[in-house]
Amino acid sequence: MTARWPAFAFLLTLTPALALAQAPDDPFPDPIEASEGVILVGVRDFAVLPDAGGQRARPMRMVHDPSGARFFVNDMWGPINTISEDGREVGRYLDIDDPRWDVPVESSGRERGVQSFALHPEFGVSGADGYGKLYAWLDTTDKAPAPDFTSGGGQDSHDTVLLEFTARDAGAAVYDGGPPRELFRVEQPFGNHNGGYIAFNPLAAPGDPEFGRLYVGVADGGSGGDPMGLAQDLGKVFGKILRIDPLGDDGRGGRYGIPDDNPFAAARGGALPEIFAYGLRNPQGLAWDPVNGTMFVTDIGQNIVEELSPVTAGANLGWNRWEGSYRFISRQAVDLNEPRSEPGFTYPVAEYGQLDPLLQRQSASGGVVVYRDAAIPQLRGRVLFADFPQGEIFHLPADALPDGGQDGIRRVLLRETAGGEPRRLLDIVAETTRAQGREPAVRVDLRFGTGPDGRLFLMNKHDGVIREVIP
Repeated sequence: MTARWPAFAFLLTLTPALALAQAPDDPFPDPIEASEGVILVGVRDFAVLPDAGGQRARPMRMVHDPSGARFFVNDMWGPINTISEDGREVGRYLDIDDPRWDVPVESSGRERGVQSFALHPEFGVSGADGYGKLYAWLDTTDKAPAPDFTSGGGQDSHDTVLLEFTARDAGAAVYDGGPPRELFRVEQPFGNHNGGYIAFNPLAAPGDPEFGRLYVGVADGGSGGDPMGLAQDLGKVFGKILRIDPLGDDGRGGRYGIPDDNPFAAARGGALPEIFAYGLRNPQGLAWDPVNGTMFVTDIGQNIVEELSPVTAGANLGWNRWEGSYRFISRQAVDLNEPRSEPGFTYPVAEYGQLDPLLQRQSASGGVVVYRDAAIPQLRGRVLFADFPQGEIFHLPADALPDGGQDGIRRVLLRETAGGEPRRLLDIVAETTRAQGREPAVRVDLRFGTGPDGRLFLMNKHDGVIREVIP
C-alpha cells in the first residue's frame, strides 16, 4: 500500500537539513515533500559483484538476457558480468579492458569508463542478424584512429567509442567471439560529460520500424555550461540522443545505418541524420512507458536544476538555452523571471533544485523506470527516477504526469526487514561499507536495473551489492 508518513523522528534523521531555509536563488522555494505520499517498499541483497583490479565494481546498466535465465551487468572499469536469476551465481562474461581487444578503457575519474551497454533484441534468436550481438559505449585512452565526430574546437581529451561484440554462442557462460567491431568514434573535448545511456526500445516487435533501433545518449562534451554551444548545434554529435540501426550500412564509414524515419534523416543544412533529439547536457537514463510508449530521459543539470523529460522525435530539450524550465545564465544562475517563456522546446514533466534541503549536497538525476507491473503493487503506475548521489528515489503518477516543477514529486523509501526503519539507499550502503571495514559511503550513484515479471533492482558504485526491490 502507499504509506503516508507524518514527520516522525526517522524522517528527521534522514533529512537533518530540513530545517534550513531555501537559498534565495533556488527556483523551487517550496522544498520537496519529505513525509507526505511516501511509498514504502522492501529491499534485499540480490548479488555481490566482484572487484575489478582491487576496486569496487561501478555498475551502470543491468539487463536481462532474452536467451537465458541470467542478467548482464556492466562495470565502468571494463568487465561485463552475468548473474543467475536467483543471484547466487556471478561470473565474468567479458572484460572490455582485456589487452587482446586493443581498446584500453579510460576509467579514471567518476564519469569515465564503460558508460553503458545493450543486447540486441535478437541476441538469442539463432540465425538472426542480431544473434549474439552486444553493444558497449565506452571511453578509451586510444586516440590513434581518426574520429567520426569532433567538437571542432581542437581539444582532445580522449575518445568515446561504440563497439559491437558478436558471440558465436549467445548462451555461452563466457564470451566466445572475436574482437569487437567499431561502429563510430567521438573525440571528446573534455574529460567529463562524455557518453550516456544506450538502449533498444523494449516495446518494439519484429517488423516494427522501431525494432532494432539503438538509442545512444551523448553528453555535451564537458567543461561546464557547454562553452562551445554544442548541444544546440545540429551539426555536432554532442548533447544529443542518437538513433541508429547498428546492423545497417549507410552511416559513416558504412558501419551502421540511418533509419529512414529519423527526424533529420533527409534534412539539409548540415544536421546530422543520426540525431533523434537534442539540447541535452548529460543524459543518464532512458525508459519507455509500457502502456503508452512515452519515452523519458533523465538529464543531469548544471548547478541548479535536475530534470525528467519526455522525448519525441526531433525534440529540443533546451540545454544550454534552458536548464530545466529556467533560462540558463551561468553555472551559478538561472533566470527566475521568465520560466518556459520560449516556444519550440520540450520542458520537463518534473524537476527539482540541487539546493533542496532534502538532498544536503550536490545532486544529479540518475536512472528512470516506468513501473507498470503487479509484482510490487505499491509502485504500479508510477514513474520512478533517482537522485543518484544521495540515493533518493522519487515517484510520479504515470497516468497524470505533472507539468514541470517539483510539487508532484514524492519519495520512495526502503525497508530491509519487516518493521525495520525506512531509509534511503545511501543509508543502507553507508552501513554496508562500514561493516566492510571501509569509510562509510557518502554517495551511491544509484542506478536501476529491471528484469522479467516486474523485477526491479538497485545498483551502486560503492559496496558491490545489487539489491532487489520487493513488496
